[in-house]
Amino acid sequence: MDLERRTMQLYCRFETLFPKPEEVRRFWFEMAQHESRHFGALALVSGLLESAPGRTLSAAPTLTRDHVVRFRDLLSAAEVEARRGVTLTRAFEIALAIEGSEIEDLVLDLLAGLKGETERERAVQLLIHDLGDLSYMIEKYGGSKTLLAQADERIEQQLFRLRGVDTTGGKTPRRHRRLQTR
Repeated sequence: MDLERRTMQLYCRFETLFPKPEEVRRFWFEMAQHESRHFGALALVSGLLESAPGRTLSAAPTLTRDHVVRFRDLLSAAEVEARRGVTLTRAFEIALAIEGSEIEDLVLDLLAGLKGETERERAVQLLIHDLGDLSYMIEKYGGSKTLLAQADERIEQQLFRLRGVDTTGGKTPRRHRRLQTR
C-alpha cells in the first residue's frame, strides 16, 4: 500500500511542478487520482486479511520480495529527482517507468484474484487509458520520439494482455529500461 501511496504523492508533486498548461496539470492530477484507487484496493485487501487472520488469498502468487524491492528503488530514485526538480519530459519518463513496471502487472493480478476476471479486465482498460493519456502528453509536450515509442509499445502489451494473447512466447516480457538516477 505504501508504494501506491508514494506513487500517488509523486504524481501530486508533478501536478504542483507543472501547473501550466492546464491540460498538463490536469493529467498529473488524474494520474494521482488513479493511484489513489489502487491504494484503496490494497487497503481493502489489508482489511480483509486483518478481519480474518486465518484467511488466505491466492491472488498475485508471482509477487515476490524482489519485485517490491525493485519498485521501491525505482520509486525512491524518482522521489529524489522530483524533490530536486525535473523537466516535464523527465517526469513523463519517470511515469512511464512506473506505469510500465512489473508492480502494475502484479496489482492487476491481485485484483483479478480478489474480484475475478471482469475486474482485471476493467483494471487493464484503465491502465491502457492511463498509458494512452501518457502517450498523448508525451507526443504533445514531451518532444521525444523514443519515449513516445516506448509508451506506445507498453499500450500494445496491455492490449494483448486484455485479449489474453501471449506475445512473449511464455517468457516474462522485458520491461522498459529502469529509471536511472540523473
